[in-house]
Amino acid sequence: MRPALCIVVPVLNEAEHLASRLSELQRFRDRGARVVVVDGGSADASLAIARQHADLALLAPRGRAAQMNAGAAACPADVLLFLHADTRLPEDADALVCRATLSHAWGRFDVRIDSRRPLLRVVAGSMNLRSRWSGIATGDQALFVRHELFSQVGGFPDLPLMEDIALSRELKRHGPPCCLRQRVSTSARRWERDGAWRTILLMWRLRAAYFLGADPARLARRYGQLPQQR
Repeated sequence: MRPALCIVVPVLNEAEHLASRLSELQRFRDRGARVVVVDGGSADASLAIARQHADLALLAPRGRAAQMNAGAAACPADVLLFLHADTRLPEDADALVCRATLSHAWGRFDVRIDSRRPLLRVVAGSMNLRSRWSGIATGDQALFVRHELFSQVGGFPDLPLMEDIALSRELKRHGPPCCLRQRVSTSARRWERDGAWRTILLMWRLRAAYFLGADPARLARRYGQLPQQR
């Protein structure tokens, strides 16, 4: 039987927390959703852990776009939900998504950053407002889309960074997103590791540069997603 929902999780060196995060998705599997984990060549035990806690675990070339496209191709569900490994879904996310896609072809959740710092609450609030105003979703917001439309637009563009923004732009041509007010919770680890203001300013600069036509590969190196060229 074709599942209504497939949750695609791209991972890279997430072994420390992956088992607990995937265990949280078991409730959705019990209700008929399928969980597909796509590893981008981890140096740790991420792939082995995924094989124990997901319906399917795959290897794909490193890069969220390539990994998520591979996961989508391996799952015949009616609706795809793309979930970062450090993001948690609300308990009724499956029902919310299936209900939303009755009237919208795609959408996303509001997001909260898992931190008590007031600054990061403001950051999350501004992300949600900007997304609702612009119709652009980020990966942290657990983007979901009807499988048929995802295939029609060609999936995520082959970009090393900003693939979520590029896909949102294309999906907007087919209708506005459903902006769910229920929140996913995403880790504050990058903000805490690199500094909140430094991370905020970096993301503003990268996004502005992308909209002005900068090379995504160059931006990815600035973000730390690709090694620096020598």
